[in-house]
Amino acid sequence: MKKIMLSLLLGIGFLSASAQNEGKTVNVFCPHWYVQAQGGAQYSLGEVSFGHLITPNAQVAVGYQFNKVAGVRLNVNAWESKGGSRVKGYNHTWKYNYVAPALDATFNLSNLFCGFNPNRILNVGVFAGIGANIGFNNDDAAIAEANIRAHYAQPASETPYLDYLWDGTHTRLIGQAGITVDFRISKAVSVGLEVNANTINDHYNSKKAGNADWYFNALAGVKVNLGKTHTVKTVPCCQAEPKIVEKVVEKVVEKVVEKPVEKTVEIKKADPLRRDVFFTIKSTEVTTAEMIKVQEIATYLKENPNAKVTITGHADKGTGNSKINHTLSVKRADIVAKVLQEKFGISSDRIIKEAKGDTVQPYDIEVLNRVSICIAK
Repeated sequence: MKKIMLSLLLGIGFLSASAQNEGKTVNVFCPHWYVQAQGGAQYSLGEVSFGHLITPNAQVAVGYQFNKVAGVRLNVNAWESKGGSRVKGYNHTWKYNYVAPALDATFNLSNLFCGFNPNRILNVGVFAGIGANIGFNNDDAAIAEANIRAHYAQPASETPYLDYLWDGTHTRLIGQAGITVDFRISKAVSVGLEVNANTINDHYNSKKAGNADWYFNALAGVKVNLGKTHTVKTVPCCQAEPKIVEKVVEKVVEKVVEKPVEKTVEIKKADPLRRDVFFTIKSTEVTTAEMIKVQEIATYLKENPNAKVTITGHADKGTGNSKINHTLSVKRADIVAKVLQEKFGISSDRIIKEAKGDTVQPYDIEVLNRVSICIAK
């Protein structure tokens, strides 16, 4: 049993060492196109009860994701809208058709606040844009006008009840915004929910209200990504920096005198020492693996009593915002300084702290910019 356990432990140690030599993998976002199809229901804001103003709704879209947060989407929403009015205890409703193409700017909030993760099950996003609503087939409104006049016993020659009654085809500008929730099914396919609000000219529902008309869509559907959404890169593990050993050169000078042989000692200053202490996303704690680097800095400072260390905290620009990242970089510099003082007994007057937030990105790969760069000299 002891031999078996020892073999297992040696095997685990070998695998761990191999993994460290190979480095760690990171997901890199790839810009890509996608298509989307959705169906659902629409509610048009009006004077009658909610249930009387529900109509079917459908939408198709094509989009392009520029980076892990921002994208653009061209969508076409269509089917029916409804108008309504209650007169002398009677509900009068009328329906009309439309087609509404729109261009939206889209933003992935999950990637913005939690970092890019292509394997995340749920992604939440928002969007906003403008478009055109092409309305047609408004015959029901003319019938509703006649029925309302009948209830009021109002002659056809008098001013119509529906002040903005229209016929034919009319195109009006719309503004829209909404929220999306997508559930990942596979690398290419996700199903999702969308709720959007649309505002349009007061003439849209034929009834004069003195303010803009509104309709709201609730949709469910499927989205298919076209092409790769990400690639995987292997980042080599940081090689241990060579230890700096102070060199002492002795030079013996002989003189033809009766005095004892004199020795002069020339001391060469140690070269500067740099150690990069890396952190995980949103973390300000020094891991066990990175603690070795802090210990090496402490050893250097103890061996060189006149040396000081400058600790510069950084944060990666692709996560969070500038305010959050500045706070993270300050904490990352502070924690390394705290470990040097409390664990290794380095005096605070030998430590210089700086914080760059996400204004300086020392590495090309984002994840490596979650770092405190320590230079002792």
